Amino acid sequence: MTTHIYERPTDLLRTLVRYDTTNPPGNEAECIGYLNGLLQDVGLATTVLSKDPNRPNLVARLQGRGEAPGLVLQGHVDVVTTANQDWQQDPFGAELIDGTVWGRGSLDMKSGVTMMTCAVLRAAAEGHTPAGDIILTIMSDEEAGSDYGARFLTEEHPEQFQGAQYAIGEGGGSAQYMGDQRYYPLMVAEKQVCWLQTRITGPGGHGSTPLRDGAMARLGSLLTTLNSNRLPVHVTPVMKQMLPALAEHAPDHLAEAALALLDPARTDATLDQMAVEGRPQARSFDALLHNTVNATVVDGGIKTNVIPSEITLELDGRVLPGFSSDDLIAELHELLGKDLQFEIIRHDPWQSDVNMGLFPLLKKIVEELDPDGVVIPSMVGGFTDGRMFSRLGIQNYGFLPMKLPPGTNFSATVHAADERVPVEALEFGVQAMSTILERYGQDDAS
Repeated sequence: MTTHIYERPTDLLRTLVRYDTTNPPGNEAECIGYLNGLLQDVGLATTVLSKDPNRPNLVARLQGRGEAPGLVLQGHVDVVTTANQDWQQDPFGAELIDGTVWGRGSLDMKSGVTMMTCAVLRAAAEGHTPAGDIILTIMSDEEAGSDYGARFLTEEHPEQFQGAQYAIGEGGGSAQYMGDQRYYPLMVAEKQVCWLQTRITGPGGHGSTPLRDGAMARLGSLLTTLNSNRLPVHVTPVMKQMLPALAEHAPDHLAEAALALLDPARTDATLDQMAVEGRPQARSFDALLHNTVNATVVDGGIKTNVIPSEITLELDGRVLPGFSSDDLIAELHELLGKDLQFEIIRHDPWQSDVNMGLFPLLKKIVEELDPDGVVIPSMVGGFTDGRMFSRLGIQNYGFLPMKLPPGTNFSATVHAADERVPVEALEFGVQAMSTILERYGQDDAS
């Protein structure tokens, strides 16, 4: 007996992984076309919108009963490069080995697209009418900044999301462990991109003659200052929820540290101590409690024997919810001096208010499916397509729940060699997503 593809999520994921959608250049059209066909086969009307024909975006709306606001399920099919990575398996071979699917995008985020697509296909095929419209949105170009995907859709075609109040996408949901406790972070906020450029100047001259305090020396001093100092501590409302929730379930030593992080007078010292102790959470908490910058690109000098008089430095800045690019630049001036001028290369502000209206439903469903797990609110230091939907007043939740086994290091293979996902974790996510669609809009849940 032939089964529907939504009953075979592993097969669907393996098919998606086999499409090489490495970005750049992306070339997501064939992958998007395949998914479009699946959705049309169950009677769903679909819309394909593109800024570039080779980089389309797919929107399908499962009509609801009009008893709840619309819910966007949003994901991307582009993936990062595998260049200069040493893979044990063909990154686009989608090998199934010992219950695990290997391949680029198996975690980020073709597994998430599989979960969403299976849930919508099932609902449509079985004639389920949800309380509110379900707007499945599958996009290109997240990995390079969303210009051809979420940015294009939300800026040029906001009517596609008319009536939506919530969105679910990537950024959380993969099981993590604190001691023996399994927990699922549910992302309710993310930091904003704020990439900056500054020019450092000084006297130039012939390389054969010693020169002190030139542009190179100033650059060295600036980088040393950034390396040895943090920007000010900010404990945002999301962290005031996340850290106590972690502390409630963490082993004693981690619980004490989590609560200490809430006190700005102790935050940095606690982070330093966690790093000394080798706590893997130290680096991520550092990012979530400060506006941050990292020097990433240096351009200066054209000849070995000529001392440059100008150097350009690019900084990857990330701004906490509730803060602006002006706040970040002001903090940099306080640390580095007011003589530096900062030009914004890219800034993606987003709605900083958090609507927790869907949180109880997501938490309840996952904790029912995994009684030993707990769901906690979280924030991420990177960006997702969710930031674009927030501009439309849509609260995004990063939540693609996968019940990963102990010892699985999700972050170690995302964007790295040997990316892979256990079939059991994928099936858990499909079940969770289908249950969300079944129960969305119930009075006791959302």
